[in-house]
Amino acid sequence: MLLISGLAGAGRTTALRALEDLGYEAIDNLPLELLPHMAGGLAAAAERPGELPLAIGIDCRSRGFSGKDFALRIQNLRAAPHLEVILVYLDCSDEGLIRRFTETRRRHPLAPDRGVADGIARERSLMFPIRGLADLVVDTSERSIADLKRLMGERFGLDRQPGLALTVMSFSYRVGVPREADLVFDVRFLSNPHYVDALQPLDGENDSVVRFIERDPGLQPFMASLSALINPLLPSYEREGKSYLTIAVGCTGGKHRSVYVARRLAESLRGGGRPIALIHRDLKRDVSGQSDRV
Repeated sequence: MLLISGLAGAGRTTALRALEDLGYEAIDNLPLELLPHMAGGLAAAAERPGELPLAIGIDCRSRGFSGKDFALRIQNLRAAPHLEVILVYLDCSDEGLIRRFTETRRRHPLAPDRGVADGIARERSLMFPIRGLADLVVDTSERSIADLKRLMGERFGLDRQPGLALTVMSFSYRVGVPREADLVFDVRFLSNPHYVDALQPLDGENDSVVRFIERDPGLQPFMASLSALINPLLPSYEREGKSYLTIAVGCTGGKHRSVYVARRLAESLRGGGRPIALIHRDLKRDVSGQSDRV
């Protein structure tokens, strides 16, 4: 059972439609009191071949919603035998949510007679205990609809192998650290191709940029240390029941050094046989107008 929750406007409907396309039975706005009945039906159906897994959307708009009640029901479901419950929490920046509500000319469900910002603040407080229970937090602030659909497919495709699923993400510090990141590594100590005129318009996938970065004497010791740090942690995360781990690698512009290191890291981690998604969050973004944090 996949529970899709989070903030209004963060992409719950898009996620549910993507899961439906993947073969899930998708149900939106399920009243909380019906959640145990759905779980019981799913557990019983597990004995029958051909039954579809469930993806259920629940947030503050669901009838009878209470953050504390929802949190308690999630904990009870996780304690039930023969049922795997995964909670996905969709988050987004306040600026992103305000922009989306403005573009669609919709009122926030918790602020029908006030500004959108008031509704967002109230909802964050209401949903706080749910975010802490999430198996996977997805920040959709900078994701397109296609990005979110692709992530759902990579993480929850019905042919996905069990075990810890890894995401390696490059990002720009000018834009900000990804909120879904579990581990963050700063590679701004490496020589910056941005200051070489011929390399500035290229990115970390380009051979010329790769050769420039690989000439930095600090690169190879760092990559060896990075692998030595992360690889022993992965079995421990699995033993603790963690299903998803996001490793973020950042540089100033998110275009050269972080892209190269993220790709190298993903390649080294794939040797362990775990599913890995490689995402370059800010590669196509123009961050030149953002303040420089170096």
